[in-house]
Amino acid sequence: MGKFLAVLNGAADDADKAEFTEQQQSEFMNAWAAWAQKNEQSLIDPGAPLFRKKLVTAQGVEDFTDSKTGYAIVEAETHEDAARLFTDHPHVALMPGNSIEVLECPPIPS
Repeated sequence: MGKFLAVLNGAADDADKAEFTEQQQSEFMNAWAAWAQKNEQSLIDPGAPLFRKKLVTAQGVEDFTDSKTGYAIVEAETHEDAARLFTDHPHVALMPGNSIEVLECPPIPS
């Protein structure tokens, strides 16, 4: 079994986010919970939102913004199997342009 990091990318801008009602947010969270329950045997870490971002470079630390809105970590036989787990994730259908990156996390060579 391999380990894979899923990074959720959001296409909504501040105006789009302001238009989401509490009911829509609740429906999304319920859909996410149903997805997580359906895939619980593959979830190593169900993830969380990504906020308050800092970029660390040789020049120092600074705030930054990007489209990354959340993450999850899953276990699967293959990279394709891991990606397939996210094809029905509610994040993809929430807003046109949303996407999920699925990255392989191989063991560190010894």
